[in-house]
Formats: sequence, structure tokens, C-alpha cells
Amino acid sequence: MTFRSSFSGPWRACTVAVVSLSLMSVSACTGGGAPPPGSSPSESQSPAASTTPSATPTPTAAYKPADASGRAQNVPVPVLPEAAKAETKEGLEAFARYWYSLLNYSYETGDLSGINSISGPSCALCGKVFPGIQKWNAEGRWIVGATVTVHAVQSRFVKTPNGDFQVAIQSQQAAGSLKNADGTEAQVVSESAMLGDLMVARYEGGRWAVQNVDRLGG
Repeated sequence: MTFRSSFSGPWRACTVAVVSLSLMSVSACTGGGAPPPGSSPSESQSPAASTTPSATPTPTAAYKPADASGRAQNVPVPVLPEAAKAETKEGLEAFARYWYSLLNYSYETGDLSGINSISGPSCALCGKVFPGIQKWNAEGRWIVGATVTVHAVQSRFVKTPNGDFQVAIQSQQAAGSLKNADGTEAQVVSESAMLGDLMVARYEGGRWAVQNVDRLGG
């Protein structure tokens, strides 16, 4: 995930008035006149039930990706999948994908709070990429494209002596551009080759946390 010069690293009912069959029969016979014997005035004179309108759901603002005219709007916040909460091979791999979804969210919004909350201070890729994300989402600047697609995630799920697990990620960064506050293009981001990262994660307190993510092969 490498930005070439500025930084590295680089979702009615209506209440139907039910009329009993027997009452319909009586009404038809009497022609709507006096109530039949044995019926109370309240039974014969009660008005039909009123219709209750259903609540109208509040529309969700539509997501708009960044383009030449401005930054992304209404970007959906990634939600941790249920699978990613388990201390299993599948849980670790789902968590790795979630981490990259938070990375893309940060590219589009500049909000690093989510990914920082699950990343440790020794994360090498974080130190390379996050400063550039902050820079190009500050003072009116924004990033167009340049998000990461995860193609494969694989872990052998073998615990290391210090209690960590490793997972390999194959990804690719899309082409994009870095925009100045006045809309001019500061830099073009070329599509990357296929990238390989190694994530080291630990399961503590009922959740996964990233200890490190680093680029394989430099």
C-alpha cells in the first residue's frame, strides 16, 4: 500500500376490521335495521376499527465515493463480523479481513480511531501508512480511490512461543489520486502489483488485536 511520493503504504399494517360470519349473516337478514334480539347496543353500533398508519423508516444517506469534486460521503463504518470474535483459524482470518476494511475506511475518511483501537504500537505498516492517511485527509485534502482489495488470507493457526498467531494476506492497492484542498491533483497513485503482508495477532480478553503487520519482501 504505497503512495509513490507522499507516503508509504499504501457499505400498513392496517388493522382490518374483522366481522364475524354470524354477524354478517344477521346484518344481511335484517337489512341493517334494528339490532337482532340479544345483542347489545354497543355490539351493533360500534364503529369500524380505524386504520393505523405504519411508521415510515428513516432513509439512510447514500454512500458517495470520493471523486474529483470532493471527498467520500456517508462511508459505512465496518462492523466486526461475528466470525472474527472467535479464537479459531476462521476467526483470525475474518479478523484480518476486518482490519483491512478499517484501513480502507481510514483512506476514505481520515478516521484512524477504529484501526488504531485494534493495532499495537509496534505495527510497522501502521507507522508507514497512517501518517500519509492523516496528511491527505487534513486541511481540506482528500484521497480518491487507492483502496486495498484483499485477495487471499491464510493462517496455519499455530501459536508462537509468545502466544501470537500469524496470518498471510495477499492484497492489491487500486489506482487513485491525492487531491489538494482546491481540487487540484497533487499526486497520482498507480495500481500496485500483488502485495504480500504478514500479520501477527494475539487473542486476549476475548478479542483479537494486531501486534504487527509488515510487508513481505520489503
